[in-house]
Amino acid sequence: MVWFGFFSKQNKVIGEEETHNNRRNLRRRRTNSLLIVFDFYQAKLKLYSYWRSSCAHRVRIALTLKGLNYEYVPVNLLKGDQSDPDFKKINPMGTVPALVDGDVVINDSFAIIMYLDDKYPEPPLLPSDLHKRAVNYQATSIVMCGIQPHQNMALFRYLEEKINAEEKTAWITNAITKGFTAFENLLVSCAGKYATGDEVYLADLFLAPQIHAAFNRFQINMEPYPTLAKFHESYNELPAFQNAVPENQPDTPSTI
Repeated sequence: MVWFGFFSKQNKVIGEEETHNNRRNLRRRRTNSLLIVFDFYQAKLKLYSYWRSSCAHRVRIALTLKGLNYEYVPVNLLKGDQSDPDFKKINPMGTVPALVDGDVVINDSFAIIMYLDDKYPEPPLLPSDLHKRAVNYQATSIVMCGIQPHQNMALFRYLEEKINAEEKTAWITNAITKGFTAFENLLVSCAGKYATGDEVYLADLFLAPQIHAAFNRFQINMEPYPTLAKFHESYNELPAFQNAVPENQPDTPSTI
């Protein structure tokens, strides 16, 4: 009789089937060990951010929602860090946010969020319903094209050279109220606890920073926007959103 086996520590002859199982378990242990080592050495995500940037704000929400650990690298826009040659190698546009994932570098907040959603699909940031998905894209467009560009620091500085403070405030307020009015009309048919139902999706990541800034930075009267005001209350209940607010960032000034 030919034995297919080996001796254990107890010098017991192990049969062919048990030998196969032991080898399979050994392979599993080795595989798990390799996965642990790979996870340990995997480059941590790096987010180049500025505490008050609404674009960086929405990416911080996405990272936290996805449960991703990341290194926060502050870029002080007031001091001109965005023009530093080293940062320009990461983002030639000299803006935040920028995400570094190993050899991958992404500079646009929308692109970053879509990249994260593709790579880490849970929880999903887009609904399966096609209409609601389209509404989410419309919401991002309203923010990216109609509201947020009017709040850029470069524009602020340009306006300060051309008009007085009162006119600058009126310019910013007009962009916000126009966008918020559009949101009230867009979301009336699909809003739930959040923008497009009772789950957080892409639209919420773009809306939350704007609503937060309206309350805390620009002192916008939110009475004409009850739907958005309700979202604000819902966002305040979510740790992922609260952890991402400007006031809770490593580079937030001690006095605001």
